[in-house]
Amino acid sequence: MSIFALFTLAVGLSMDAFAVSVCKGLALPKVKLWHMVLVGLWFGGFQALMPAIGYFLGAQFSSYISNFDHWIAFILLGIIGGSMIKEALEKDDEEECPDAGLGVKTMFLMAVATSIDALAVGVTLAFLKVDVVSSVLFIGVVTFVISAVGVRIGNIFGTKYKSKAELLGGIILIILGIKILLEHLMGG
Repeated sequence: MSIFALFTLAVGLSMDAFAVSVCKGLALPKVKLWHMVLVGLWFGGFQALMPAIGYFLGAQFSSYISNFDHWIAFILLGIIGGSMIKEALEKDDEEECPDAGLGVKTMFLMAVATSIDALAVGVTLAFLKVDVVSSVLFIGVVTFVISAVGVRIGNIFGTKYKSKAELLGGIILIILGIKILLEHLMGG
């Protein structure tokens, strides 16, 4: 997987975390650097952990399904992307954001909820035979940055861009799934 494809994947995966980070920023009266770092660490950490888990689960089965792994990657990324698009389009403008709480329980639940899709993507990474350590670290760092910035954006602009971010993330994942499928079918 090229660095551009990995970056695109990381950005697509981080859009849920970005949307929640925007809400966190909106709910905080004044954002401090430690708020941004804390939210970034939670979301970035789980966006790195979940695909690592998915990778090791997928690696157990990759040799059995190597003849159609590209179809699995295409389907998984399509389902995840489609789900993100559906959620973005169904949300109304008045939707409530999660509270500003940054406690362990709240952040743990939010981090897990926003990174479940990364678990399935980790399975896909196993089929693509990528360097898992550098890939998940890259995904985690990109999510950290996007989430930290999301807190600040939320505090400044509110939820104006929340649905658009989820829509963009879904589109990116679907396009990446199509790219993986086409590259395999075209032999390249």
